[in-house]
Amino acid sequence: MSDLRLFNSLSRKIEKFHAEDQTHVKIYTCGPTVYSEPHIGNYTAYIYWDLLVRVLKANGFMPYRVLNLTDVGHLVSDGDEGEDKLEKGAEKTGKSVWEVAEYYIGEFERGYKALNLTKPDVLARATDYIKQDIELVNILTEKGYTYETKDGVYYDTSKFPRYGNFARLDLEGLRAGARVELSSEKLNPTDFALWKFIQPGEKHAMHWDYLGRPGYPGWHLECSTIIHTELGEPIDIHTGGIDHIPVHHTNEIAQSEAAFEKTLAHFWLHCNHLTSEGQKLSKSIGNGYSLDELVEKGYSPLDFKMWVLQGHYRSERDFSFEGLEAARVRRLGWRNQIAALLQNTEAEKGNGTTAVLDALNNDLGSPQAFAEIDNMKLDLEDWQAIEELFGLGLFDGKAPGTEELNILERRKAARMAKNYAESDRLRAELEKYGFGIIDTANGKELWQYLH
Repeated sequence: MSDLRLFNSLSRKIEKFHAEDQTHVKIYTCGPTVYSEPHIGNYTAYIYWDLLVRVLKANGFMPYRVLNLTDVGHLVSDGDEGEDKLEKGAEKTGKSVWEVAEYYIGEFERGYKALNLTKPDVLARATDYIKQDIELVNILTEKGYTYETKDGVYYDTSKFPRYGNFARLDLEGLRAGARVELSSEKLNPTDFALWKFIQPGEKHAMHWDYLGRPGYPGWHLECSTIIHTELGEPIDIHTGGIDHIPVHHTNEIAQSEAAFEKTLAHFWLHCNHLTSEGQKLSKSIGNGYSLDELVEKGYSPLDFKMWVLQGHYRSERDFSFEGLEAARVRRLGWRNQIAALLQNTEAEKGNGTTAVLDALNNDLGSPQAFAEIDNMKLDLEDWQAIEELFGLGLFDGKAPGTEELNILERRKAARMAKNYAESDRLRAELEKYGFGIIDTANGKELWQYLH
């Protein structure tokens, strides 16, 4: 079928990809918690998983993807502690938690569109699956995997012998080194909340009744529930960030496989972190730039997409504006190669894009694919195939209109008359419209994009 090979976090090695249903591929992507403005680091994973979807299609697969939106209260700590992120966002903005979630879902979708990312088949809001969350907790309780404490219903990880396998966790070491507060009712340090009860004095505007008490689902629960409801186990590919491996995805596996007695996912793909000057991206330290801030500095969101794809999804990337500028120049160069081809009706046939797809089929090797593109002879058909693979907006530029073409003709006449001062003046005039001029060896003038 295909030669696509992917690094599977489950086996810690590159494996040839195959789908459970031959050509139909079921994919689940862990989505954002919608409590604040997304920054460029938040979008990096979705750029890589967009590439995954495009490469699957290029190999003849038909992907069906679900992406969740965590629009329900989610605690700052993965360990079921800390502030509620949505409550925190509501206090900061003076809006209700529902308004905060709705606003930032819109912001996320706006950035998603600006990056020309393939739209998921299902955008699943966590708050639409509360009934199914409760049903899943009931299933796990009936099977003996849960226990109740004063602050919630917890999953007993000691009842799931494979719990530490996915993340290669040293469970005995964790138990030996655990420093659990005396007031804690957790039986094991790795146990996690399936459902949290609201305690006296706690503020949680989002809550639902369960077991006769107001509460809300644990963060890990929604992904298992949405996968079961929208895709059904087993799915072919589960994607996320490497930070999801030791807690979130480990807990997903424990919940789903205990409840439904099926493998949750055959392939697990995880992308690495994005940093800036060696630090994690964060608004609080001033390096968590938004896409709008990049635009204000003169960059297209697609320049940022280009920068991201110049690195491999499993490599840690350090963002800098110097690197972004280099990506902008590279993308501009590709767009101008296309512009030249559009003006040359006698262009020779290109070499095809097999080498590009071969590079991508080696664990989504986008850096090598880009290197191939830089060294290949390509025609318009080849460039269209490249655009399908990466979605970089290579054909989006506006061609010169009547006024700009008139300037080009006048400049051509000025050069033929050897009126170089007028020729230079007309070149500068054209640049105001965002177009430059290349004077070719055969005397032909070609327009090109300046940005």
